[in-house]
Amino acid sequence: MTVYNDAPATDDGLRRSLGVSRRRFLSTCTAAAATAIAAPVFGASPAFARPGHGHGHDRGHGHGQALVPADKRGIILYTVRDATGRDPLSTGLPSGFREVFKQLARFGYRQVEFAGYGQHANAPGGGNLQTVAGAKLLRAWLDEYGLRAQGNHGFIPSSWPLNQSDLDEFKRNLEIANILGMEHMGTGGDPTGSAYRADWDVAADKWNALGQIARRAGIKLYTHNHDAAYGFLLDGGPLDAQGRPTRSSGVRKLEYFLKVTDPKAVWLEMDVFWAHVAQYKFHTYTAPDGSQRENVFDPAALVRRNNKRYPLFHAKDGVANTSSGDGYDMVPFGTGVIDYRTFFSRVGQAQYRNPMVEQDNAPSPTDPAQSLDHARIGYEGIAALRK
Repeated sequence: MTVYNDAPATDDGLRRSLGVSRRRFLSTCTAAAATAIAAPVFGASPAFARPGHGHGHDRGHGHGQALVPADKRGIILYTVRDATGRDPLSTGLPSGFREVFKQLARFGYRQVEFAGYGQHANAPGGGNLQTVAGAKLLRAWLDEYGLRAQGNHGFIPSSWPLNQSDLDEFKRNLEIANILGMEHMGTGGDPTGSAYRADWDVAADKWNALGQIARRAGIKLYTHNHDAAYGFLLDGGPLDAQGRPTRSSGVRKLEYFLKVTDPKAVWLEMDVFWAHVAQYKFHTYTAPDGSQRENVFDPAALVRRNNKRYPLFHAKDGVANTSSGDGYDMVPFGTGVIDYRTFFSRVGQAQYRNPMVEQDNAPSPTDPAQSLDHARIGYEGIAALRK
């Protein structure tokens, strides 16, 4: 297995009728402050979980230099998937890609990341825009509203070695990405769900091969990662009954993936929320000698060590909740405790990074306007970040 990266193996330690919900968020943040102090892994680095330092809640847009330049403020469309998917014949709210693009541009967004190309069948263009003709239509709407597509969570072949059907589909997705003007194309899942080094070696071989195909098409292939990818690799110690290692050298799974993938072919998108969940969950490992060792994850340090490998982020916020296995509950960007001011300051390269506001739980079963309203709140939060 070729090693491409010599980074260290361990870490450097829509409507304003949301008044009630907003008060609930703010009160939760206040309560979370005390909880965060008590939680041993919060505050392990100055970038994390410091209530009151994350977003500039006073909306002081006029003070200091913007940490996220205006043309880099984006949103992944998964946040407003209910809006793109609803029937425009049944509501006066923005529906389908074109009207949602229009609304997002009004908020101030200049970039979008797709999460597939499906919308309601009654929306302009029909339900399936994952075609050459559909991509041309989407591109026309993006251009109309001054938006740029930066990526997509879409098709990555599951087969390895690649079969012809998967290879053809992958190339078709690259063609669509090029029509849309994307620099990047990726997936919303980890390279593998395994904890074993041998499986990450296989994943690396696959991603290196796919990345080279994408590179020849002028696209950077990226993987978007959740908390599990930052857990510790099982790569040492006694073997189990199946001959698999049971202990860890302290190397995190995604650190290893960065080492054994080609930096000219494979890129990453850090979901900053899930990286903080990983900080909360994965701070102790069992060494080959059986001892328990602590290694608190520092997301910003990982980005800095692998600087150009991270062109994309998901900017997702949370409030601390130590009764949750994740340590956080998701809230609209700008209303939580994750310290994005410090994070973006530490990772730098503002003209290179492309942060996409995301909130998985923005759609509401009772308030059809909520996801777009939370998209607006998220834009205000990211625009408020100042040095």
